[in-house]
Amino acid sequence: MAETTTSSRLETFCDGVFAIALTLLIIDVRIPASEKIESTADFMQALKHITPSIFAFLLSFTIILITWVNHHNSLKLGYKVSSLFIYANGFLLLTVVFIPFPSSLVGEHILTDHAAPAVVLYDGTMALQAVGWILITQAALKDHLGKNEKATLQIRRNGKFGVFAFALYSAFAILAIWFPLVIAAITTITWIFWLVWGIRLKHTGN
Repeated sequence: MAETTTSSRLETFCDGVFAIALTLLIIDVRIPASEKIESTADFMQALKHITPSIFAFLLSFTIILITWVNHHNSLKLGYKVSSLFIYANGFLLLTVVFIPFPSSLVGEHILTDHAAPAVVLYDGTMALQAVGWILITQAALKDHLGKNEKATLQIRRNGKFGVFAFALYSAFAILAIWFPLVIAAITTITWIFWLVWGIRLKHTGN
């Protein structure tokens, strides 16, 4: 078994990274200085122009929030972490802190002729995030980090879910080349489903 250590420091570090990623999302949501506002009507029109950015912010905030909750729950499945697990976790965090970039692109270009590359990058990031989850579960299983048999079984389930998510968002990224608006809408629906499903599951578990 690889050398292991307690997960408290890792969780504290990760919480900070998630918090920073959430904060960075709002930076690009602003009325451009080029907007000329001389009346209430102008102000409302300016707000209308940034509606896609607000939408992208809300979606990405939801994604990072769900990821944080899942990450918190995954760390509770074991008392310790290994070096391999820490590096796999680092890859997952990389995808999390990258989300503000495609989010800003989607907000800026979703209603333009350049929507396709933005949505491809966005769903591609989701696919890479799934890879992060796969790596984390594989590391946990390889180094026997589950605190009991039930936890190990849940880790295996998480790994299967990661494979499903990778296939799903990879397919979305490819289809977005031709149908960016449709895929953006479907991507939103899937994350709303994950949010509602997670809340109901937690409520049922309590």
